[in-house]
Amino acid sequence: MGRTLIRTKDPVFYQTADFQLRWATLKARYPSRSRGHNKVNKRPLLTLITTFLLASAPVHAQAPAPGKASLDEAWPAQTRFSPYAGRNFPGQVYWGDTHLHTSMSFDAGAFGARLDPHDAYRFARGEEVTSSGGLKARLSRPLDFLVVADHSDNMGFFPTLLGGEPSYLANATGKRWYDMVQAGGETAVNAALEIIASFSDGSFPPELASLPGSPVYSSAWKLAIDAAEQANDPGQFTAFIGYEWTSNTNGANLHRVVIYRDGGDVASKSLPYTTLKPAGSDNPTDLWKELQSVHDRTGANLLAIAHNGNLSNGIMFPLVDSFTGRKINKTYAQTRMKWEPLYEITQIKGDGEAHPFLSPNDEFADYETWDMGNLTLTEVKTEDMLQYEYGRSGLKLGLQLEDKLGVNPYQVGFIGSTDSHTALATAAEENFFGKHSGTEPGPERMTHPVGCFGDMCIFGWQQAASGLAAVWSTENTRGALFDAMKRRETYATTGSRIVVRFFGGWEFDADDARSRTPGEAGYSKGVPMGSLLGKARGDAPNFLVAARKDPFSGNLDRIQIVKGWLDRKGKPQEQVYDVVWAGERQPGNDGKLPPVGNTVDVANATWTNTIGAPELITVWQDPDFDPEQRAFYYARVLEIPTPRWTAYEAKRFTGAEVPEGTPMVQQERAYTSAIWYSP
Repeated sequence: MGRTLIRTKDPVFYQTADFQLRWATLKARYPSRSRGHNKVNKRPLLTLITTFLLASAPVHAQAPAPGKASLDEAWPAQTRFSPYAGRNFPGQVYWGDTHLHTSMSFDAGAFGARLDPHDAYRFARGEEVTSSGGLKARLSRPLDFLVVADHSDNMGFFPTLLGGEPSYLANATGKRWYDMVQAGGETAVNAALEIIASFSDGSFPPELASLPGSPVYSSAWKLAIDAAEQANDPGQFTAFIGYEWTSNTNGANLHRVVIYRDGGDVASKSLPYTTLKPAGSDNPTDLWKELQSVHDRTGANLLAIAHNGNLSNGIMFPLVDSFTGRKINKTYAQTRMKWEPLYEITQIKGDGEAHPFLSPNDEFADYETWDMGNLTLTEVKTEDMLQYEYGRSGLKLGLQLEDKLGVNPYQVGFIGSTDSHTALATAAEENFFGKHSGTEPGPERMTHPVGCFGDMCIFGWQQAASGLAAVWSTENTRGALFDAMKRRETYATTGSRIVVRFFGGWEFDADDARSRTPGEAGYSKGVPMGSLLGKARGDAPNFLVAARKDPFSGNLDRIQIVKGWLDRKGKPQEQVYDVVWAGERQPGNDGKLPPVGNTVDVANATWTNTIGAPELITVWQDPDFDPEQRAFYYARVLEIPTPRWTAYEAKRFTGAEVPEGTPMVQQERAYTSAIWYSP
């Protein structure tokens, strides 16, 4: 059966974008040779159009009635060859650190940091630098983005003190601190601790303060902006402008990292907010007011990330505002939700996902736990504080508040970062430079105090080589990454670069778990991590979760989905489900999956990937779903056991001092942002 030429007199057909594109292509291929005129040699072009239409028409095509041809009839649907054409969802995960300090932070400088923001960005981009202690340092792989978040309080103070500023040396306390720092060693560390403590108890000499508007402060803020502007390379590396607001009243850590979406032209129109009164405040609600004010005055787009709450001593996720003594109300909830889309769930000062006291049935809850007290160790931790400090319990408290207020202030995405005070963003176990420059690699690092307050100390071995921020974005630019953070399409890892996809919906099926492109199925059928699930459209929600190992790290042990919900009495509950795992293991009578095994050779700080799996993927449906109950779900991905940084340290340094009981093996992990369901 021959092909039939489609004929139409419908003028709409000739105005379609498809026809116009083809017409322009033909005109470009057969241009007029007439001098000065954009004409077409009509005879060969007419022949080509006729041939083209003949070739385009299907075998069974019939000439439509004149004036009735539609676009679909004229140009039959064609198979799209490229599976990536038209794709607009985030197809790449970008790795970074949203919480790094340099010598411009008063405490980092006091602890020995001599690298500035320029050095921090060079290191993050993969360049080799020399650490403050004189060691050569380089990342195994560059980061994609970095936030230098120096403390807003006293920004630039320490370089000025170190430089012997006469006005500082004229002050008795300033002169004593200067002499202690110049002495070096433990004396310099004691100076750092004294400076930090003086901020907590309000005894810091006001005449030494580097306040917004002063020459010292303005110079420091300009340096921060200039360094970010010089390092920022859209599409290749993102350098965010930011700072850390450092509320530390009575030693309770309520710090927030503030990030600008904008460049220096906007950020330079305002100064960081501090806790120093009367211009500043240590109350988070005042920080949110300031962020709104900066936005209104300058047009800046900002967000804040709450610091890991494990040192807040029970006030990071409050039901009662510790500053007013009043119950959290709707205004507080709405304002916090607006400005704080993310929560830092893991970092050097411990992991903040879960605590064994709060989750006794979770065998993986006790990971890099810091629960001695507040930041300055001036108040001992008590069990009643814990539920207001950890990420999982914070999500549960958010469900309770939403049930009462209609707004969930703790509907936060998860992110990890280092909080390193060395200007070196290192979260890898084998390449860990410590919390501050007084804890750089060396044979005595494990027994060296990170900080002592009174008779209580945190020692070097207790530091966690953690964490990293993972952001799903359409491109590596300030705008795209910031927008992804705002919509909470982020996850945290403890240092390993595990690639994780997590989607929720009502239409996923087993075939989606066999896809090589889970993102395509995830976005077309459901919502990604950080999203709201929407109203029930089936028996129970199902979740597509996929993970791929870091090629530099261990294989994968398992993927778990953590569910939290409010029961019919309004009481928060939780359950951890093993949803897919490596090997032929089966849950025991207690419902627990047996351990994956352990190949770590501690003496040599090595392991083998003879256990575990390089990737895992599944579709899981909640077997206990109640459509009347508020709930959240997030994925936790576990690697097989690998050496902890302490094992590498013991191997590399002959005679390294290893305290009894020091952990030498750990399981890296990833925590996705949650997906929420509301009735």
